[in-house]
Amino acid sequence: MRVLDGEQLLARIFVGEENKWHHVPLYRALLERLRREGFAGTTVIHGVAGFGATSVIHTTNIVDLSGDLPILIEIVDDQEHMDKLIPILDEMVTGGALVTMERVRVIKYHAGARGASLPPPPPSSVPGALPKG
Repeated sequence: MRVLDGEQLLARIFVGEENKWHHVPLYRALLERLRREGFAGTTVIHGVAGFGATSVIHTTNIVDLSGDLPILIEIVDDQEHMDKLIPILDEMVTGGALVTMERVRVIKYHAGARGASLPPPPPSSVPGALPKG
Protein backbone atom coordinates (compact mmCIF):
# COMPACT_ATOMS: atom_id res chain seq x y z
CA MET A 1 0.00 0.00 0.00
CA ARG A 2 1.22 3.48 -0.85
CA VAL A 3 1.90 6.09 1.81
CA LEU A 4 0.18 9.41 1.23
CA ASP A 5 0.50 12.08 3.91
CA GLY A 6 1.46 15.69 4.40
CA GLU A 7 1.47 18.17 1.53
CA GLN A 8 -0.07 16.67 -1.63
CA LEU A 9 -2.13 17.88 -4.59
CA LEU A 10 -5.87 17.79 -5.24
CA ALA A 11 -7.15 17.84 -8.81
CA ARG A 12 -10.81 18.52 -9.51
CA ILE A 13 -12.29 17.77 -12.91
CA PHE A 14 -15.77 19.11 -13.63
CA VAL A 15 -17.50 17.47 -16.61
CA GLY A 16 -21.03 16.61 -17.72
CA GLU A 17 -22.42 13.12 -17.36
CA GLU A 18 -22.84 12.97 -21.15
CA ASN A 19 -19.08 13.36 -21.74
CA LYS A 20 -17.75 10.12 -23.24
CA TRP A 21 -14.44 8.42 -23.93
CA HIS A 22 -14.80 5.70 -26.60
CA HIS A 23 -18.56 5.33 -25.89
CA VAL A 24 -17.94 4.94 -22.13
CA PRO A 25 -18.91 7.67 -19.63
CA LEU A 26 -15.80 9.82 -19.21
CA TYR A 27 -15.89 9.66 -15.41
CA ARG A 28 -15.87 5.83 -15.53
CA ALA A 29 -13.09 5.70 -18.14
CA LEU A 30 -10.94 8.11 -16.07
CA LEU A 31 -11.63 6.18 -12.86
CA GLU A 32 -10.49 2.91 -14.45
CA ARG A 33 -7.47 4.51 -16.17
CA LEU A 34 -6.21 6.20 -13.00
CA ARG A 35 -6.56 2.95 -11.06
CA ARG A 36 -4.50 1.13 -13.70
CA GLU A 37 -1.89 3.91 -13.56
CA GLY A 38 -1.44 3.44 -9.79
CA PHE A 39 -3.03 6.64 -8.50
CA ALA A 40 -3.79 6.73 -4.77
CA GLY A 41 -7.53 7.15 -5.25
CA THR A 42 -10.25 8.91 -7.15
CA THR A 43 -13.76 9.91 -6.12
CA VAL A 44 -16.62 10.66 -8.51
CA ILE A 45 -19.41 12.90 -7.24
CA HIS A 46 -22.70 13.21 -9.13
CA GLY A 47 -24.13 16.73 -8.94
CA VAL A 48 -27.81 17.62 -8.83
CA ALA A 49 -27.43 20.97 -10.60
CA GLY A 50 -24.84 23.25 -12.11
CA PHE A 51 -23.77 25.40 -15.03
CA GLY A 52 -20.50 25.96 -16.79
CA ALA A 53 -18.94 28.06 -19.54
CA THR A 54 -22.13 28.13 -21.63
CA SER A 55 -24.22 29.30 -18.62
CA VAL A 56 -26.86 26.65 -19.37
CA ILE A 57 -28.29 25.31 -16.11
CA HIS A 58 -28.32 21.52 -15.86
CA THR A 59 -30.59 20.21 -13.12
CA THR A 60 -32.58 17.23 -11.87
CA ASN A 61 -35.65 19.46 -11.53
CA ILE A 62 -38.51 17.71 -13.33
CA VAL A 63 -39.66 20.99 -14.96
CA ASP A 64 -36.38 21.56 -16.76
CA LEU A 65 -34.83 18.10 -16.58
CA SER A 66 -31.37 17.90 -18.12
CA GLY A 67 -29.62 14.79 -19.36
CA ASP A 68 -26.19 16.31 -18.77
CA LEU A 69 -25.87 16.65 -15.00
CA PRO A 70 -22.56 17.76 -13.51
CA ILE A 71 -19.93 15.23 -12.47
CA LEU A 72 -17.00 16.11 -10.20
CA ILE A 73 -13.94 13.85 -10.24
CA GLU A 74 -11.53 14.41 -7.34
CA ILE A 75 -8.01 13.02 -7.19
CA VAL A 76 -5.54 13.46 -4.32
CA ASP A 77 -2.00 12.32 -4.99
CA ASP A 78 1.66 13.30 -5.02
CA GLN A 79 3.42 15.57 -7.51
CA GLU A 80 4.77 12.63 -9.53
CA HIS A 81 1.29 11.24 -10.17
CA MET A 82 -0.20 14.66 -10.87
CA ASP A 83 2.52 15.21 -13.48
CA LYS A 84 1.24 12.02 -15.16
CA LEU A 85 -2.36 13.21 -14.85
CA ILE A 86 -2.04 16.23 -17.17
CA PRO A 87 -1.24 14.23 -20.34
CA ILE A 88 -3.97 11.71 -19.45
CA LEU A 89 -6.50 14.55 -19.22
CA ASP A 90 -5.20 16.09 -22.46
CA GLU A 91 -5.83 12.74 -24.13
CA MET A 92 -9.20 11.85 -22.61
CA VAL A 93 -11.02 15.10 -21.82
CA THR A 94 -12.00 16.38 -25.26
CA GLY A 95 -15.31 18.10 -24.50
CA GLY A 96 -16.32 20.84 -22.09
CA ALA A 97 -14.58 20.66 -18.73
CA LEU A 98 -13.00 22.63 -15.93
CA VAL A 99 -9.83 21.29 -14.32
CA THR A 100 -8.33 22.79 -11.16
CA MET A 101 -5.38 21.80 -8.99
CA GLU A 102 -4.44 22.94 -5.52
CA ARG A 103 -2.23 21.95 -2.62
CA VAL A 104 -3.85 20.03 0.23
CA ARG A 105 -2.68 18.53 3.49
CA VAL A 106 -3.46 14.83 3.87
CA ILE A 107 -4.19 13.98 7.49
CA LYS A 108 -5.05 10.30 7.11
CA TYR A 109 -4.93 7.83 4.22
CA HIS A 110 -5.16 4.09 4.70
CA ALA A 111 -7.30 1.20 3.56
CA GLY A 112 -9.93 -0.26 5.82
CA ALA A 113 -10.68 -3.96 6.03
CA ARG A 114 -13.30 -4.99 3.48
CA GLY A 115 -16.61 -5.81 5.08
CA ALA A 116 -15.18 -5.35 8.55
CA SER A 117 -16.64 -3.00 11.10
CA LEU A 118 -15.39 -1.94 14.48
CA PRO A 119 -16.89 -3.74 17.45
CA PRO A 120 -19.06 -1.56 19.69
CA PRO A 121 -17.15 0.13 22.51
CA PRO A 122 -17.49 -1.33 25.99
CA PRO A 123 -20.33 0.35 27.94
CA SER A 124 -17.91 1.98 30.37
CA SER A 125 -16.34 4.00 27.54
CA VAL A 126 -19.65 5.39 26.25
CA PRO A 127 -20.34 8.84 27.75
CA GLY A 128 -23.42 8.76 29.97
CA ALA A 129 -23.55 4.93 30.07
CA LEU A 130 -24.46 3.29 33.33
CA PRO A 131 -21.86 0.98 34.83
CA LYS A 132 -22.58 -2.76 34.86
CA GLY A 133 -23.79 -4.34 38.02
